[in-house]
Amino acid sequence: MTSTEATQIAAQPRPVPGLGTLRLGTRRSRLATTQSSWVADLLRARGHEVALIEIATEGDVNRAPLTQIGGTGVFASALRDALREGQVDLAVHSLKDLPSAPEPGLFIAAVPEREDPRDALCARDGLRLEQLPAGARVGTGSPRRAAQLAARRPDLTIVPIRGNVETRLRRVADAATHTDATTSTDTTTSTDAATSTDAAATESGPLDAIVLAYAGLRRLGLTEHVTQVLEPDVMLPAAGQGALAVECRADRTDLVETLRDLDDPPTRAAVEAERALLATLEAGCTAPIGALARPDGQTGLLLEAFVGADLPAGARRDQLSGVAADPVGLGAALARRLLADGPIAGTTAGTTRGTETVSTSTENDSSTSTNSTAKAQLNT
Repeated sequence: MTSTEATQIAAQPRPVPGLGTLRLGTRRSRLATTQSSWVADLLRARGHEVALIEIATEGDVNRAPLTQIGGTGVFASALRDALREGQVDLAVHSLKDLPSAPEPGLFIAAVPEREDPRDALCARDGLRLEQLPAGARVGTGSPRRAAQLAARRPDLTIVPIRGNVETRLRRVADAATHTDATTSTDTTTSTDAATSTDAAATESGPLDAIVLAYAGLRRLGLTEHVTQVLEPDVMLPAAGQGALAVECRADRTDLVETLRDLDDPPTRAAVEAERALLATLEAGCTAPIGALARPDGQTGLLLEAFVGADLPAGARRDQLSGVAADPVGLGAALARRLLADGPIAGTTAGTTRGTETVSTSTENDSSTSTNSTAKAQLNT
């Protein structure tokens, strides 16, 4: 054996004793398995054996609008049940699909480096958002995206959709063969889409455009369909968009330490700020809220937020800078400032429940609430 061969063998990852083969729970969609395989490869590169275990979730089998079946949390519940029951050792989630409240007995041990968090427009004929004709049918199942589209282009027709990425893209491709794609009378106006969260069903038929997470398209190698990456000043993404959460049982201290090696501190700080905003607002799954935190200098963090309203004209944006060492405090402070400007659709903070009123004060923004902001912390 040559010295070069010996060096190559020594550099190869070897199984780590004690943990055995790690069973990684994942949803069955192509995007979910792609994301989970990426995490599995990170673990394998560190000497761990990993087997993917596919699990069907309510969100995968039920095609009703998410607002009717429990919001994005339906994508996580089956995976979390499998964790609690010991069917899998760890699970990979799209972080934006996780409720902001902590899950008892479970622990988000790692938030790997974030993919591009922006949204992307995929339109027929290479059109950009400002080039879409009045009445163009734009598909999205997200109240957040619908509200921001309505605020910027109230003349568009927002169509509620579900389905995997490939299915949605095909509906845009089909639009080229339907000359009446933008004249259908069975539509939902952008104002309705931004304010009605209980649509009876998603609509069929061709679409002029759809809005998807750019991260998912990048992970699937489908960026050739993108006609415009929507900058944050056009559309703020969902809290946690583009980031993954690697979750395990809290009592698996050996696994917690192993997974911590995958954690990316800047990504964790950003998503904790974004999720703290949601937690403080007590935002439900129908709340049209966007949030994005980004580094601000060496030690700072800038958090931007969009909140929708009953009418597109009532939508508003705000931003706040803070220290990266206290992302939860930053998210809570911006949420309180937004609440001070008035009620926010899809949220309960600042409303009276019986004799208790949730405070919306903007005083002492540097402090954190013990009941709402703690929900956003990933290390719970």
